[in-house]
Amino acid sequence: MSGREDFAVNLASRHARGDRWRLMFMLSTLLAIVFLGALILTIVDDAFGYVVMVDEVDQRSLVPDDERLESLDAEALRAVIDERLSPRRYRAIERERPFDERTAADLYDIVLYEIVKPRVAETYTLFESLFARRSIVEETTLAHPDGELVFRSWVNMRFLSTSQTARPLTTGVLTAVKGSILTISITILFSFPVGIAAAIWLEEYAGDNRLNRFIQVNIYNLAGVPSIIYGMLGLAIFVRGLERFTSGSAFGASTSGEVANGRTILSAGLTLAILILPVIIINAQEAIRAIPGSLRQSSLAVGATKWQTIWHQVLPASFDRILTGAVLAVSRAIGETAPLVVVGASTFLTQDPTGVFSKFTTLPIQIYQWTSRPQAEFRHISAAAIVVLLALMLSLNAFAIFTRNRLRRQKRFG
Repeated sequence: MSGREDFAVNLASRHARGDRWRLMFMLSTLLAIVFLGALILTIVDDAFGYVVMVDEVDQRSLVPDDERLESLDAEALRAVIDERLSPRRYRAIERERPFDERTAADLYDIVLYEIVKPRVAETYTLFESLFARRSIVEETTLAHPDGELVFRSWVNMRFLSTSQTARPLTTGVLTAVKGSILTISITILFSFPVGIAAAIWLEEYAGDNRLNRFIQVNIYNLAGVPSIIYGMLGLAIFVRGLERFTSGSAFGASTSGEVANGRTILSAGLTLAILILPVIIINAQEAIRAIPGSLRQSSLAVGATKWQTIWHQVLPASFDRILTGAVLAVSRAIGETAPLVVVGASTFLTQDPTGVFSKFTTLPIQIYQWTSRPQAEFRHISAAAIVVLLALMLSLNAFAIFTRNRLRRQKRFG
């Protein structure tokens, strides 16, 4: 075989091998898309669908024959409350907010959930509601003749604006959303500047000696430590060791009437900050290392100091890459559960946090608590909470990506 023929055979073999690898890469991408789509469909399938509602007290017994409960005005609803609500619940609701200050919509909710007391008799997924509606109607008619079949979105404004309760129809994620936002804010405020500062020192100032190499190896090792270990570290340092500070008692800011302890939002945020700190340091180091040395040398050549070179040249040129790594780290932190359980997150909390020294729960903790309940309606509520968590995480990521792209455009055209 001549050399030209041998080259042609080898070339065809290389092209065939390249086509096989390209096909494998494409199939891997499609597989990832399928899994992601299946995840999203599963969540959406549980977050919407038909429910069969059965009232403990017939609404028709509360209103005249020619009226409906939702059409009553505030005065008529107040009369129903005065007549039917138990004295104990009446006093408890009155303490929260006087009845005279409540709107007709608020009074209707009280009548509905405190007197009528609807409950969920059956639940159906979105796919069942779309493709098996006739059989659902027939089954409801036979099994629950007094029930009402309604299409329910478990993600609604009441769900977003209500604190947690023990009943699935009245519970909400407001407490968990506030806890997640406050916790992740503390995490970002601590880990971001500390991580960037550590990366600058390791890349720009630290010499190549045994001590610095030891520090670098341990940073890489800490990035792979299980998150629950960081929870134990947070429990030892922030909850117990620094209890006076993390509880707010050292500043006179602890909640009155409660025993001061370090199981607060501040401890949770600092624990998550330590968790993602190695990841931020490593990503920031890689971003700074990617800046060519000629940029530093040019700055130094015109008389800039080393710090001026870092601040005005290196950091602006690498900040978009640093921000990309920070986005990935924060996305990991916002979904963590294990370290927060160890630090002391509450699985059932009805009081909204008022500051960094408050007791707390977060959306992942709330989802974990609901998924462990045996009732079917709690499965739908947990799916709705997952939708809220994804929306919160995607909003945070979208803001970071928007900021990163804006910095890149400024760097390119500025």
